[in-house]
Amino acid sequence: MSKLKAAVIGVGGISECHIKGYRQLKDDVEEYAFCDINPDRLKYMGDTFGIPEERRYLDKDEMLKAHPEIDICSVCTWNSAHAECTIAALNAGCHVICEKPMAMNGEEARAMKEAADRNGKLLMIGFVRRHGRDAKTLIDFVKGGFFGDMYYAKATYVRRNGAPGGWFGDKSRSGGGPVIDLGVHVIDLCKYIMGNHKPVSVYAATFDKIGDRRHLEESKAWVSTGRAKNDIFDVEDFATALIRFDNGAIISLETSFSLNTAEPRAEIEIYGDKGGAKLGDEVTMASDLCGHLVDLSFPSNKNFVFEESFDAEIKNFVDAVLGRAECLAPAADGVSLMDIIDAIYKSAATGSEVKI
Repeated sequence: MSKLKAAVIGVGGISECHIKGYRQLKDDVEEYAFCDINPDRLKYMGDTFGIPEERRYLDKDEMLKAHPEIDICSVCTWNSAHAECTIAALNAGCHVICEKPMAMNGEEARAMKEAADRNGKLLMIGFVRRHGRDAKTLIDFVKGGFFGDMYYAKATYVRRNGAPGGWFGDKSRSGGGPVIDLGVHVIDLCKYIMGNHKPVSVYAATFDKIGDRRHLEESKAWVSTGRAKNDIFDVEDFATALIRFDNGAIISLETSFSLNTAEPRAEIEIYGDKGGAKLGDEVTMASDLCGHLVDLSFPSNKNFVFEESFDAEIKNFVDAVLGRAECLAPAADGVSLMDIIDAIYKSAATGSEVKI
């Protein structure tokens, strides 16, 4: 069987995780073509990963037209280009993995899913936290009935000085701040572990109190490859929300780029009537057994490992394309998440609960 030919649209920082994931699958995948609107970045990434100059493009449509042999495509652009690039690749006959968030809003997300369905192609969303060893461990415990009825979760992703710069603070390209960049990770992880129930309402508030703290010398938590001194920052720096689901469960969200906290953290907590768990720097679990409160630990590392999880995500995408596995992050889940994001921003703007 010939190898799948892989293209990457948008070769910024996160694309390296996709490319390295494909390189782990060299028996099944060939890194074939790159596209980016920044010629300097395109040259650097093409040289770094050995993509011939004749398969480097500044225009996605030109690349897709010139190379109908491309089988799979990673879309790693800024958020405002996700829908356009994904739909173009699907229409060209590619299976696509699109980085999170799926789109700028639910309307775009639905158009992407419709394009995938119409073309009979797989559209997978880059919810990398679903592929971590911590998430896989909790899913095992869910299947084993450890949690019982999961009715409440806390989704927390707060940074003290973590606005990435570049396009991330420009609402016209990002769609928002930490809600759409960081919150998507922890909201989706809670929702996934709790059974992917339908969201029905949101009450939320956003704040722009601190900004991006570009005047501080301390290093950022993560920096965009396109960061510059004159970057736009017109998004929220903090948000909180209560998300209610059709089974009565609640997720409480806190997320920030800039917050006066001594404890920056990315973690979730899941609570059921039989047991609970926390995924943060480590995995901890709690329940009661034989008349006693107990904490559970593991003899081996169950924590989230960044590069390992991206490798697992890309492997799941390739295996799903080849019919070897079920896609763990289908487009329908991305649409549902975008409905939540839309409702968060609408509720924050109106000061009222928003029905989904």
